Amino acid sequence: MQKQSLPYEAKIVHATARAREFQDWAIEHGKNICVSVGGLDSITLYYFLESIGIHATPVSVSILEDKSIREIHKQIPGMVFVHPYKSKVQVLREHGFPVISKEKASKIANLQKPDNPKQTFIHAIMTGQMGEQGHFGQSPKLKLPEKWIKLFGGPYNEHRPDLQCKTAPFKVSDECCKWMKEKPAQDWQKQNNMIPYLGLMASEGGQREQGLMKNGCNYYGKSTIRSCPFAIFSRQDLLQLALDLNAPVPKIYGTIERNEKGELYTTRAQRTGCTMCGFGIHIEKRPHRFDRLREDNKKEWHFWMYDCVVDPDTGERYGWGKVLDYIGVKWEEPYLHQEQMELSTLCEMRWILRQTMN
Repeated sequence: MQKQSLPYEAKIVHATARAREFQDWAIEHGKNICVSVGGLDSITLYYFLESIGIHATPVSVSILEDKSIREIHKQIPGMVFVHPYKSKVQVLREHGFPVISKEKASKIANLQKPDNPKQTFIHAIMTGQMGEQGHFGQSPKLKLPEKWIKLFGGPYNEHRPDLQCKTAPFKVSDECCKWMKEKPAQDWQKQNNMIPYLGLMASEGGQREQGLMKNGCNYYGKSTIRSCPFAIFSRQDLLQLALDLNAPVPKIYGTIERNEKGELYTTRAQRTGCTMCGFGIHIEKRPHRFDRLREDNKKEWHFWMYDCVVDPDTGERYGWGKVLDYIGVKWEEPYLHQEQMELSTLCEMRWILRQTMN
């Protein structure tokens, strides 16, 4: 936390030192270095490493990213493109929808398993009560928030008889990244004796924050070795560095501007990910990621919202629209209203024009 409060210039010195330490360790232990490139954060990391003389091999599971991000990846010299083990459609159909957050999706997936043998864990998810193994303590971290228990706790409602829990008409999973990004990238790294630089920041919160605060910028474990030079950066630091380095900004982010308070922001998306990922969608303001997808590629938007999954029992085709409706996220109404308003205005203008001509 103290490091996160350092001024921007000190954070750059800190990031430079951590990145060079990692390179020195790699050389000493006979390892090659790579940089995992995705959105603006890691694109900026690539240009930062180049600026301080660290030439790590850029690698990306680029096909998962927005089209404008993929265009930037193609411009990076020597980029290695790794392919997912499963397609986006396969993951949604075989495993389920990545929604709310990775941590909560994992708990919901456990609630959706009939006769789950992890009954102590199920009880902890539903009530926060740890049981004998947890010395009968109470864990608010393990417990799923009431809002989600009501929507997904139906299969194990007996653990919460005080609530009328529902059973979701779709599967939820946290395994999307595992099959599409993490495992393919990790296997490529092992095959090529690579250890990676990652553009993760603790300020992003969630499991990333927990992992970075626990393990630090550079981590040398038995099965995991990685460097996160930007671990102590804020979003403001990252955007300032992108400007300083003149790093290319993908179209999906818009441009980097300052608001009336002098704070940097991107005029379109603030963060991006896979086009079918729903983690965090419930806390995004509109226009959210699916709204922007509709603006950029209506055909692709229609597929993800209506057609990407087939119910094995009924044959019904559905998509993210059904999921968003269930968790209470609006995704279509305002746009339909806007289209209707535009049509109404057009009709009114035509009527006025006719009256004028008459």
